Amino acid sequence: MKAVVAIDSLKGSMSSLEAGDAIREGILRADPSAQVQVRPLADGGEGTVEALTLGIGGAMQTVKVTGPLGDMVQAQYGILNDGRTAIMEMSQAAGITLVSDHEKNPLKATTYGVGEMIIDAIRKGCRHFIFGLGGSVTNDGGIGMLQALGFGLLDGNGNQVPLGAEGLKTLARITDDSVIPELKDCSFCIACDVTNPLCGEQGASAVYGPQKGADPTMIMQMDRWLLSYADLAAKTFPTADPDLAGAGAAGGLGFAFMTFTNAVLESGIRIVLEETHLEDYIKDADLVITGEGRLDAQTVMGKAPAGVADIARKYGKPVIAFAGSVTKDARACNEHGIDAFFPILRGVSTLQEAMDPENARQNMIDTVEQVMRLYMINS
Repeated sequence: MKAVVAIDSLKGSMSSLEAGDAIREGILRADPSAQVQVRPLADGGEGTVEALTLGIGGAMQTVKVTGPLGDMVQAQYGILNDGRTAIMEMSQAAGITLVSDHEKNPLKATTYGVGEMIIDAIRKGCRHFIFGLGGSVTNDGGIGMLQALGFGLLDGNGNQVPLGAEGLKTLARITDDSVIPELKDCSFCIACDVTNPLCGEQGASAVYGPQKGADPTMIMQMDRWLLSYADLAAKTFPTADPDLAGAGAAGGLGFAFMTFTNAVLESGIRIVLEETHLEDYIKDADLVITGEGRLDAQTVMGKAPAGVADIARKYGKPVIAFAGSVTKDARACNEHGIDAFFPILRGVSTLQEAMDPENARQNMIDTVEQVMRLYMINS
């Protein structure tokens, strides 16, 4: 039997590859002769850097950059073995997990460190970037990133505006004469699964501002400033489109990438599936196994296991999914290519016990073994 395993991380318990290795062990307990290929899986959010870098082949990098509130943080990203492709998550430099609840302030939070990560990779030879935009604590329209790359985000006196969304208030002119020259040779593939425009009722400020610490007054101010920023950008950069689906991603960072760099926005899972060439493995498999931390009705709406199931369905391959937990509405998965799914929890426990990495690994191994014994009887 040939099995392909591509499971998303069980956050807080196992990475994608750790969960895949546990599944492989469970399969081999039931069928020692099985051929099992474990492939990395992510949807463009947290865990994408590790999954792609270690799963495809590459090296993790660590660089000290400016954090969202101006303090220095250690950011990690990956460089693939081709030496030209960098895998990054903006959350490493400007993520919501880097700021405590009482410190959240989108007027001050900056994406400057994102630009510093890009510069570090450029200096190491990278010219192609795969970028995840999830988990931001910023709402600055990406101006911090642009400032780090050498763009002039200038006030009426010709000085760089302050970092954070409040810098948009005094923005009067945008220049590109001092941009790092290598940027023109770089391409950015942006993993973006939100469709929000930059401004308005469905824009970055209104929809995501509250979780970043914005009150109603801030939301109205930032929305107005972002609209002025977009109008100003359009005078010099013809690709500026605040209504573009995804422009509001990561507090407007999507808009900055699309306007000022050679970038395309794509589904996060589509990028990962293409980069890992998962289809090449699935088409020759007898069984496909996937899963994530929690299977629910949202799983079928562009999340990683649904992407795996779509490929498997193309080739008529059976799909089994495993998850830390499943909800009642997870039955929707059965209608979208996942033939059967199983929670791995094997007894009454606290959430802390269930998420303990060693407990989760053992639960995965034991559950997979029993499911595979049944599968072999019926195959």
